[in-house]
Amino acid sequence: MKKLSLYRYLDSTGSFRVDDACQQGSVYFPLVNEQGLMSSISPDLGGDIKIDQHSFLTLPVSYEDLHLSRAARNFWLSFHPKGSVKSKKAHWALNGRSVWQRAQGKDHVHMEAGPLWQRVVRTNKTWGLEASVLNFVPSQEVTFEIMMVEVKNISKKSLSFTATSAIPLFGRSADNLRDHRHVTSLLHRLNKEPYGLSLRPTMTFNERGHLINNTTYYVLGADGRGHSPVGLFPTQAAFMGESGDLERPLALVEDKKAFKNISEADQGKEAMGALQFKPVTLKAGEKTSFVLLLGIEKDPRKKLPVVPIPETVYQWLDNTKAYWNEKLGTIGFETGDPQFNSWIRWVQCQPILRKLFGCSFLPDFDYGRGGRGWRDLWQDCLALLLQNPEEVREDIVHNFGGVRVDGSNATIIGRLQVAGKWKPEFIADRNNIARTWMDHGVWPFLTTLLYLNQTGDWNILRETVPYFRDALTHRGKRVDASWRIDSSRPKEQGSLLEHILIQTLVQFFNVGEHNMIRLEDADWNDGLDMAHARGESVAFTNLYGGNLAALADLLQTLADNASWTEVKVAQELKLLLDRLENRVDYERAHEKKNRLENYFQTVARGLSGKQASLPISELARDLREKADWIRQKINQQEWVEENGHAWYNGYYDNKGNRVEGKNTKGQVRMTLSGQVYPIMAGTADQGRIQSVVKAVDKYLFDSKLGGVRLNTDFGCIQPELGRAFSFAFGEKENGAVFSHMAVMYANALYQRNFVKEGHFVFSSLFKMAQNSQRSRIFPGLPEYFNNEGRGRYMYLTGSASWYVLTLLTQVFGVRGLKGDLLLAPKLTPEQFDKRGRAAVSVRFAGSEVRVEYVNPTKKSFDKMKIRDVRSDGELVEYFRLSDREVVIKRDVVSRKAQWNFEVVLE
Repeated sequence: MKKLSLYRYLDSTGSFRVDDACQQGSVYFPLVNEQGLMSSISPDLGGDIKIDQHSFLTLPVSYEDLHLSRAARNFWLSFHPKGSVKSKKAHWALNGRSVWQRAQGKDHVHMEAGPLWQRVVRTNKTWGLEASVLNFVPSQEVTFEIMMVEVKNISKKSLSFTATSAIPLFGRSADNLRDHRHVTSLLHRLNKEPYGLSLRPTMTFNERGHLINNTTYYVLGADGRGHSPVGLFPTQAAFMGESGDLERPLALVEDKKAFKNISEADQGKEAMGALQFKPVTLKAGEKTSFVLLLGIEKDPRKKLPVVPIPETVYQWLDNTKAYWNEKLGTIGFETGDPQFNSWIRWVQCQPILRKLFGCSFLPDFDYGRGGRGWRDLWQDCLALLLQNPEEVREDIVHNFGGVRVDGSNATIIGRLQVAGKWKPEFIADRNNIARTWMDHGVWPFLTTLLYLNQTGDWNILRETVPYFRDALTHRGKRVDASWRIDSSRPKEQGSLLEHILIQTLVQFFNVGEHNMIRLEDADWNDGLDMAHARGESVAFTNLYGGNLAALADLLQTLADNASWTEVKVAQELKLLLDRLENRVDYERAHEKKNRLENYFQTVARGLSGKQASLPISELARDLREKADWIRQKINQQEWVEENGHAWYNGYYDNKGNRVEGKNTKGQVRMTLSGQVYPIMAGTADQGRIQSVVKAVDKYLFDSKLGGVRLNTDFGCIQPELGRAFSFAFGEKENGAVFSHMAVMYANALYQRNFVKEGHFVFSSLFKMAQNSQRSRIFPGLPEYFNNEGRGRYMYLTGSASWYVLTLLTQVFGVRGLKGDLLLAPKLTPEQFDKRGRAAVSVRFAGSEVRVEYVNPTKKSFDKMKIRDVRSDGELVEYFRLSDREVVIKRDVVSRKAQWNFEVVLE
């Protein structure tokens, strides 16, 4: 049987082993901590180390650089075959990147890794040595990566060698990778440290205004006994030589003597962390070690760290493992598939990684300059609040501060440290390009609604936060030339509920000629970015409609559960609540646009501060009418029938043409997003969902890849719709198996009780990822799979949050309902173990809750009923919503610190 995976799991924490690791040059691994030190590392020790866009210790790398660049973490052993220190005739690179190793090919290499550490073990029987290279970023408050090398003599005779580290230093902004590369090296100032060297450039180079630099970059090292290096080669020129390079450095080949100090002649050059250690002789079976610290220090007042001894390194490693295992253990899944149980821990890790890395700073993510987008900010919270909703409350409140009064929002989210904690910093745009994504208004409410159901914390909606304010008005289409930053002026404030209402109501009126919401600069699919004038997104009109309906339901819940009778909102918002007064004919798109323009003009200079008190029942009625109108309009206008199949149109292009269906050449065009949101939002009834599933299976499912594509092949570029269709078909947003939308498709199907169909899509992503001989990725869920089945853009993808959300709240059916605990499993027979059991552990209402479903006969969902719920053999207090859904009140759950619920299915 053909081997499907290039790795195998070692334990329940997700640790894994890769044999033949030297053949895996295109994969990489993340290393990071909460203090902001971010690394990427490949099995041959490529990758980079940085803190932010302007502070790279090593050369910034993209995906292609992983195997093209010679700059990598390296550690050389130079041998003395006859036992003579003076005879250096052979050299062994512990990252495998040397001309000698490529010629000989005698190394056996395997890799072990786990959350979040990597060890590469290289064995060469010719030399009689085994070398282990361990890399991790400690979880404690430090900003360095540890690299520990252990060398063991596996021969039967004594061996002598000299060890030399080889870490090329970059020491500046990624902007200088090309711009002013040489000029910025002239700013470099090297210092000899007791245990290595440091680099502190004199200035940061920026033609808009140079600044004094306070950042220090360093490579420090010691042998296993704590002895410092005996010398160093402080520059790349000194180490490589005139005719050498990083894979054949002349300093080693010509047996040059390492420098004791750094001279003036070394300043203003590309730096090199080449530390040479005292020669070592190992008897048979003996081993020795070396420890390196590769770090960045932003605070000029702080001393550089002390190089730890190996015993301390292992303590730090154990602490780091424990830290990440605790983080990932807040939700634990136990299915009948051990491979899945290990794999899902890496998917759970990904939202945390994106919170720390942002959407940049890993080799696949060579776009952007750090930070996250608005959508990322909210979708990452989905998985994080499932792990610890109380901890995420503050983030949710703060995040609403990015909303403008015109319903748009800041689009780039940086990081700002406040009172020792990292908080989002709202930025209007990237590279001074103001863009407005039409889907941005849906995500804050969906995330907040999940939080409300998990906690029953209705008062969060009354929290008051400021609105984001800058010179942009009318959803970024106009500029208020008179606007100035004025710190003395009080900021406009509004409740969270008011922020949600503004983002939702503005979009209801923001329609194009077909009365669907305008596409503007793109929706979820960033590649649909060239239909600014006449483009419309039917797909997200569905989701806004679903949010309007859910908002109306929420208001009813507030009236029933929290005794709310009225809601206070900004007086100006009444313009958009037209069912209360001054009604608009929703069938007339121009009337809706005129009303929106009136609102924009009214709030262009800010809110008046006047409040209107609205009866909660009247507000709910207004929202309900809007939701019903959207549902009816889409079902009437956007249903497509071709070749005996039927589905929903998702878009109109910049010429006002319907995108989906047959084009003039008879080609069928279809998008997955156009089908997901009618299902998720409740627009499609059961019959139409069945039709959509059949159409997706016909036109979007790729049996060769085993996944659902994002769209059919449109056959040519689409300058009236977006850049996506200029990509090769099957890559990224043009027809790839895009994990994010595939997961949302599965989620939508689960929500509407199409469990078999949802499971098929949901499990397909796991199977594609796990088939790593084809996907060429380490455990986790990539952004997409291309035509070859290769996973691209690993770790930093919102699909991971949606995968965990779907698995917990839909598949296992463990989620909050108005603050109470709902158990509504939608497991399929193959997800139970041999005993017919499947379990999940989660934190809820302050208690550690384990829910075990018992299905001894492995009944399918359509035949499954919940017989009873027990804990320690005793019946638990619960009430039924249906045969498959039971609710345990929050006050019952909170009575005990730990629960083991056994849910018997029959």
